[in-house]
Amino acid sequence: MPELPEVDALVGFLRERAVGRAISSATVAAISALKTFDPPLQQLAGRTIDAASRHGKFVDLAAGGLHLVFHLARAGWLRWYDELPKTVIRPGKSPIALRVRLDDGSGFDLTEAGTKKSLAVYVVRDPSEVPGIARLGPDPTAPDFSLDDFAEILAGRRTQVKGLLRDQSVFAGVGNAYSDEILHNARMSPYALAAKLKPDDVERLYHAMRDTLDDAIAAAAGRRPDELKDSKRTRMQVHGRTGEACPVCGDTVREVIFADSTFQYCPTCQTGGKPLADRVLSRLLK
Repeated sequence: MPELPEVDALVGFLRERAVGRAISSATVAAISALKTFDPPLQQLAGRTIDAASRHGKFVDLAAGGLHLVFHLARAGWLRWYDELPKTVIRPGKSPIALRVRLDDGSGFDLTEAGTKKSLAVYVVRDPSEVPGIARLGPDPTAPDFSLDDFAEILAGRRTQVKGLLRDQSVFAGVGNAYSDEILHNARMSPYALAAKLKPDDVERLYHAMRDTLDDAIAAAAGRRPDELKDSKRTRMQVHGRTGEACPVCGDTVREVIFADSTFQYCPTCQTGGKPLADRVLSRLLK
């Protein structure tokens, strides 16, 4: 799943390649992906893309008073073409959910692998009309997001920090992968309760979050969409590295499996050397 750093890089790429170009056509191949009907998708045709921006994990292309907003969800991606194929898209016959053609022949497809379809496309007059954007929490990479702001959010929350970091209504843009990396960087257990963190812990977690995301944004910037997935994987220290050696201490990276997701961590760096039991809301094994 693309998270804040990759989405930021996609927006930067589209800002260079698509802003200033007119949309020749926008075609939906997966009807379930289009979440709005007014304005209709066809009204994008002929409008010039004025700006590209990010709201959490949402990409926002402003075009002549309308906004084409999309969220790539777990298995979605953007495939860019300097010369977009002229083949006819057949609904249900390909992984393509949306195709956008620009006036110079370039364009992009939004694709989604697998059978569980979650990719979402919106055409709105204002981004705040998208429910997922309307409920977003603050952007943790914003220059004015301070340690005091972070501490105020965490205060009194009897919620595990892993889940809190992933909650889009709390912090916009952080997902499963970067929450693993942030907690490893902070040397903190995923099961630590926010309300029980001491001031030093809060400060350490804040700086780990900012540093991890800022470094990832810098590493992803300027890359083409087809390079971002591999770049992300190679930079992960614990996420997706179950059974490998922790690059900091050499201990074996472990994982916890839930019904629809997993997370990875280093016992030595994060849980005092004790492995976490493999079930929801588990305590440290004794």
